[in-house]
Parts: sequence; C-alpha cells; structure tokens
Amino acid sequence: MPEEDFLKRFWKNYSLLIIVAAIIISLDQYTKYLIRQNLPLWTGVWAPWDWMLPYVRIVHVSNSGVAFGMLQGLGNVFSIVAILVIAIILFYFPRVPQSDWSLRLAMSLQLSGALGNLIDRLTIGHVTDFISVGNFPVFNIADASITIGVVVLIIGVWVTEIEEKKKKLPGEKEESDLDPTPESKI
Repeated sequence: MPEEDFLKRFWKNYSLLIIVAAIIISLDQYTKYLIRQNLPLWTGVWAPWDWMLPYVRIVHVSNSGVAFGMLQGLGNVFSIVAILVIAIILFYFPRVPQSDWSLRLAMSLQLSGALGNLIDRLTIGHVTDFISVGNFPVFNIADASITIGVVVLIIGVWVTEIEEKKKKLPGEKEESDLDPTPESKI
C-alpha cells in the first residue's frame, strides 16, 4: 500500500495549504466574477449606503501590474514571478515543521494570493481589482491574502524570538551582555 502511505504523507504535509488555498482562491475568483458581471470597467462604483462612498466602495478596475496597481504593464513578468513563488512555496512547505503554524499559515496565504492573481493574468490578461478604501490603491482578495500572509509572517517571527528569549535560563547571559574587555579584578 505505498500509494496510501504517499497520500497520507501528502495530506499531512499539504492539508493546511490546500484548505486555505481552496477557500481564498474560491472567494477571490467568485468576487472578481461578480464584479466583472455587474460593474462596468473603470466607471462602476457601488456601496451599500451613500455615506460610505468617501471611505469604502466597490469599483471595477483592470490591473496589469502588481498588488495595489503598482508597476503597470509588467503582467507577463509578474506571471513568471508568481509561478516561481508558487513553486518555491510548494517545495518548502512540507519542510516547515507542523509546529511552526505562523510560517505555514503565512505561506498558505501568500500562495493563495499568488494563484488567485495568476489565474486572472492567464485567463483574462490582467487582474481584476475592486476593493477601494479611502485614497488607498484599489485591491482584491488575492492582494489582501498576500499582505495578510506577510503580516502573519512578521508577527510569527517576532513571537518566536520572544519565546526563544524566554526559554533561556535566568542566570544565562546574552552574548551582548558580556563585557568585551576583560579586566582583572583586584
């Protein structure tokens, strides 16, 4: 039953990645579909209440650059970059310990966002952006997933460093705490 062992290992290694990616990509693609079907490109604006329009609104924007509309016109370059990022995440993900939940979640969110926008680039030639908040550049769920993944990664590294410092024995000194100039005690 080597196939069963392979499937069990595969599911154990990739289950979080698969579940997060399925949810994020489905939500991303469905919302983009709704926007493309219901709001005219560049002119459509929607908010549930008029008072929200200056703060939060749904718009329909075509983005041939990267997240938040930067570097327009380089979509093909970013398709290649996205494929490389996806391959790297798929390669390293099973090597990350199960206990390092923050890194695993961060990688899952980043892969989901990269795939969500790559699907747009490969199928319609650009990315559909639609969430507009204040004067911030328009973005989509895939962009938000990548950004949240980076935030989770930073917080995870920070929490890990704090935990490692707490694990040190109380009497143990940090290297930086040691006096660099030995002086004879008289």
